Amino acid sequence: MKTTIDIPEDLLADAMRFTGAKTKREAVVQAIQAFNRQQRVKEVVACFGTLNFATNDEIEAGDLEEIARREQKALSHASS
Repeated sequence: MKTTIDIPEDLLADAMRFTGAKTKREAVVQAIQAFNRQQRVKEVVACFGTLNFATNDEIEAGDLEEIARREQKALSHASS
């Protein structure tokens, strides 16, 4: 999309220097991409504490239960 905007030269020069962009367009695109990435990270961080994930202890306990079930099943087949 072609757009005409007035960007302060010092900000654009910094953006070109920080991004290593060779053109103004490339610097603006990279700056927008970086901004969008930061916003996505903020959205993810805002979700911390709102999702219920199993702890390592809960995962390991579940694994131990599964191992015990398999051993019990193997024992019951062996005694049949």
